[in-house]
Amino acid sequence: MSYEKKISLLEQKKTEALLGGGLKKIEQQHKKGKLTARERIDLLIDKGSFQEMGMFVKHRSTDFGLENQEFLGDGVITGYGTINNRPAYVFSQDFTVFGGSLAEAHAEKIVRIMDLAMKNGVPIVGLNDSGGARIQEGVVSLGGYADIFYRNTLASGVIPQISAIMGPCAGGAVYSPAITDFNIMVEHTSYMFVTGPNVVKTVTHENVTSEDLGGAHTHATKSGVSHFSASNDVEAINQIKKLLSYIPQNCEEQALDLPYEAGNELRPKLNGVIPENPNQPYDIREIICDVIDSKSFFEVHKDYAENIVVGFARLAGKSIGIVANQPAFLAGVLDINSSKKAARFVRFCDAFNIPLLVLEDVPGFLPGTDQEWNAIITNGAKLLYAFSEATVPRITVITRKAYGGAYDVMNSKHIGADLNFAWPTGEIAVMGAKGAAEIIFKKEISEAENHAKALKEKEDEYNALFANPYIAASRGYIDEIIKPEQTRERLIRGFKMLENKAEKLPRKKHGNIPL
Repeated sequence: MSYEKKISLLEQKKTEALLGGGLKKIEQQHKKGKLTARERIDLLIDKGSFQEMGMFVKHRSTDFGLENQEFLGDGVITGYGTINNRPAYVFSQDFTVFGGSLAEAHAEKIVRIMDLAMKNGVPIVGLNDSGGARIQEGVVSLGGYADIFYRNTLASGVIPQISAIMGPCAGGAVYSPAITDFNIMVEHTSYMFVTGPNVVKTVTHENVTSEDLGGAHTHATKSGVSHFSASNDVEAINQIKKLLSYIPQNCEEQALDLPYEAGNELRPKLNGVIPENPNQPYDIREIICDVIDSKSFFEVHKDYAENIVVGFARLAGKSIGIVANQPAFLAGVLDINSSKKAARFVRFCDAFNIPLLVLEDVPGFLPGTDQEWNAIITNGAKLLYAFSEATVPRITVITRKAYGGAYDVMNSKHIGADLNFAWPTGEIAVMGAKGAAEIIFKKEISEAENHAKALKEKEDEYNALFANPYIAASRGYIDEIIKPEQTRERLIRGFKMLENKAEKLPRKKHGNIPL
């Protein structure tokens, strides 16, 4: 064969590979409101930087007529490039080829780039759009999933792993995204579940749609499996790019700093955020947005466990993670879901050297049989464990309530916080004044002629003694009581001072977090 013919054959095969399952299948993909696997990569990776690997890979199966159905690439596009000029590895499942189903060769391609990402300390992004295991290849497909799960686990805490669910993701396929750091789902075109609606109906006799069982809204609000929701593929990819801008390439590096010029860091607006009535709610995001760099807050898990707010932001150009009780929802109490949500976020930030800011206004843990029977003890301990284990710079600001065990859990000095500030409105106590008065002064109140008046007097007495930050400050549990308007300035100074913090945990294989 002449050189010209060899070049022609190469171009022919490239053209074939670029078409995936063919024009008809591509058209069907577009009709569903979905982009193709290659279109998604083109949006994600900087123009001209994508280097594909394994373009000509084909399956090796001869069962059930598969030998007559061969597609170059075997239903997944893998490779590397840059995202906003920073290296990244990516795989994108191609639903136009065998419904994006995973089998031996398909899995080998994904495993190959996962191994390379680990060796080179570079994030990996998975764009999932698959009907599941390729049934015709049997246990080989299951083995392929397990190979991926194993590498997800090895890579956890070493390199950032991001999953975008942009179509179906069912059965065993869901466990790879579950191990990765962040999941993004596309509304109305993606779903995740271990068993589908038909199996659910057969076993439990429940009638449920794919959307209700495992759609983007369900996992963003009820299960917490999804960290972000997007209205379409383009928005999902833009969220991936934004997320990567806050985090480093690997566990040995720091997140990129943005240019910042110091100015007047006082924020007088903060002086009026806390209501006069200590039981009146307010939105903690008002404080977050006034403390951080303008418009830099990128909230994670926004619609799940709304009594706690977590997300990334920038402070004087530097990336930080924020964990904040939300008084506007369930008074900001800690419960099972909020504890799990915050604990996982804290552990991610600690794994990737992102300093933590905690804004605290918490009346305690949510009481009730539902919470106790579903293990609030173990789940609340997850957040306690996560903060206690974190070695990144940690600063807490108590804006109002810090009651009971929740005071300890929310990054108190006692579990290793580096700096603890309180506003003059801070209330640091074992419990609220009414409950405390009823216990401490039970005899006096019961013997009083006017029970209500006596209770109110004792409540006021308890408030005067404990509903303030001064006793904690006198013990050194609070480093400084500051005016709200000074918060941003103190935080910038504090994190600057902690930049070179070095702390080692006791030597061990690993801890045993209360899972």
